[in-house]
Parts: sequence; C-alpha cells; structure tokens
Amino acid sequence: MTEPSPPPVPAAPQTPAGWAALAADIRTWARELGFTATGISGVDLGADEQRLLDWLAAGFHGDMDYMARHGVLRARPAELVPGTLRVLSARIDYWPGAGAADAGTVLADGTRAYVARYALGRDYHRIVRPRLARLAQRIEAVTGPFAHRAFADSAPILEKPLAARAGLGWVGKHSNLLARDGSWFLLGELCMALPLPVDAPQRAHCGRCTACIDVCPTQAIVAPYVVDARRCLSYLSIEHHGPIPTEFRRAFGNRIMGCDDCQLFCPWNRHAQPAIEPDFRPRHGLDGAGVVELFGWDEATWLARSEGMALRRLGYGRWLRNLAVALGNAPASHEVVAALAARAGRCGEVVNEHIAWALAEQAEKAKEKADAGTS
Repeated sequence: MTEPSPPPVPAAPQTPAGWAALAADIRTWARELGFTATGISGVDLGADEQRLLDWLAAGFHGDMDYMARHGVLRARPAELVPGTLRVLSARIDYWPGAGAADAGTVLADGTRAYVARYALGRDYHRIVRPRLARLAQRIEAVTGPFAHRAFADSAPILEKPLAARAGLGWVGKHSNLLARDGSWFLLGELCMALPLPVDAPQRAHCGRCTACIDVCPTQAIVAPYVVDARRCLSYLSIEHHGPIPTEFRRAFGNRIMGCDDCQLFCPWNRHAQPAIEPDFRPRHGLDGAGVVELFGWDEATWLARSEGMALRRLGYGRWLRNLAVALGNAPASHEVVAALAARAGRCGEVVNEHIAWALAEQAEKAKEKADAGTS
C-alpha cells in the first residue's frame, strides 16, 4: 500500500514583488483580526536609543527600575529576538465614545471616580498579544516557520518609535503616538525574521500646539516630547508603590487609575472614532462610579470585579490609596468623612497615611464652608 504524500511545505516569497504582496496580505489579515492599522519598520533605532539613555540619565523613569535594567535592549529588537529583520506594529482602538460616561463630565465631578479610558474594559494585553500570535500563524501558513515573537507591552521594546517609523503616526509632544484621527489606541508588535518591505514614516503634525503641555495637572511634560514620570499622574497612580507626594495630591483630583488629560485636550482627538472592539466597553459602571461606593469595595469584591481588567495591575492597596486621595479632593460631605473614618487605621501604613490626609482635607473644606455660611 502506497503511503500518501506529505503536504507541501510552504515556501517564502523569493522576490521583492512577492514580499510586497505578502505585506499587503498581512494588512488584510490584521484587519480581519480587529486591528485598525499596521505598519512595518526596520530595526535600527539608533537616535531613539540615545533619547532613551538621556531620559534614564535624568532620572525621569522614577521607580521604574526595569526601564534602566533593560537599558539599550529596548532599542535593539534584533538582540531582543535574535534574527529579527522587521517589526510589525499593530494598532487597536479603544476610545469608548458615547458608550461611556463623558470623560470631561466625570473629571469635573469630585463625587465620581475617573479611570483612564483604556482601563475601563478588558485588559488589552489579553486582546492584542493573542491576536498577533494568530497573525503570525497565518503568515507561517504561507511562508513556513520563521523566527518571531509577539508583544503587547510585555517586553522591553520601544513601541512608539517603532510604530512611528512604521508609518502609524508620529510621537506627539506628550510622548504618546499620535495620528490624524487621534491617539486613543493601543499598540502591539510582532518581531519577524522576514525581509518584508518597510513603510514610510509620517511627518509630525503637532506644529506650534502645546495643548497637552499646558493642560497637564502636574506639569509632567517638562519639555516637548519629554515626560518626567515622577510628576505624571499615570505613573503615580499605577507604577508608584509608595505614598503619593503631598505636592501632587490636590492635582490628583478624582483620578484613581491613570490620567487622560493630555489626550482629552489634544485637537487631533476631535477626529477619534469609537472602538469597534466590544471587549473595551466599560465594566461594572467604572466609567463614572462614585468614589464612596468604590472605596467601600472589600478585597474580595475588588478581586472579582477587576478580574480580566488592567485595573488588577493596581493591587488592592494602591486602589485604596488612590481612592483615599480622591475622597480627600471630593466636595465636603458627611458621607465621604464616614467612608474614610470607617477604614482609618485599618489599611496598612501607606493607605492609612492617605486616609489621614483625606480626613484633614475634608475637615478644612467643612470649616471653609461653615465660615462662608456665617460671613
């Protein structure tokens, strides 16, 4: 009996035209997987490597020791994934549009908590990276096996400079990647040992605009394109494990995870379109929930409701710390004071100190309110 012939082994393109055709197919497959746009770049990030080293030398990374630990590896994809010739950058949009409470309205209401729009739904790491892995499998069906690795903020790599070089936009003065339809999107990368044609970068279109610099609550954008993380509310609310510096607590407002101000005031974001990915829709009413309500969640409730969300990254301690600051910044209220008092002295050194600060802030506001009523 004759054995059946094995299936033919896929063969990679052999001509520039063949690689160009494959690149076009990859864009189509990426769109089918839910990515808004893709671009392909080379691996030379020499100028960006020097900017990274200058940023680290200035101490702008704060407590993010991993930034310094990996050092120049972030700017060298071919060392991160040996054999890499090209990096595919993929964009997926998350702006909720009318599907969430208005961001400006929530920020202006001290009784409600503000969560950065990217963190309202499912953790994007769980969306982007698996889809890039599926994209790699689709490519391998054509080319045969090739060295590759998919990332979604999961490895030391300069994703924004790579995406800019791949033509997905330009790095704005707030240091986020920006396109003509805004910046409400997330990035993922696929390092590939394939000689695909690279895309042309876009010209920057920030011009003389300084809206992001002017609106930053803590003046964290210390120069165009340079952010001092130690002043940034996103860093302080998420990455920083210790006490929030007292000088920034009032500026913290009601932000309990991240800060979107530099994006909310960017003129290009007027053109942003709502995300089509349903997993980015807000969960558990976190697009505008009350600060007192959230501070009342016990750890079991918090663990249950943060399951599968980027919110889980905070840990319960930082969740309470951030909410305590928001409660201190809330309008004077017996309800707020009662919520703080119920946890006072029961939450560990860092959280307890923030509760004490918040109670003092509430007492000062109540006094001012009383004095105004008798004048």
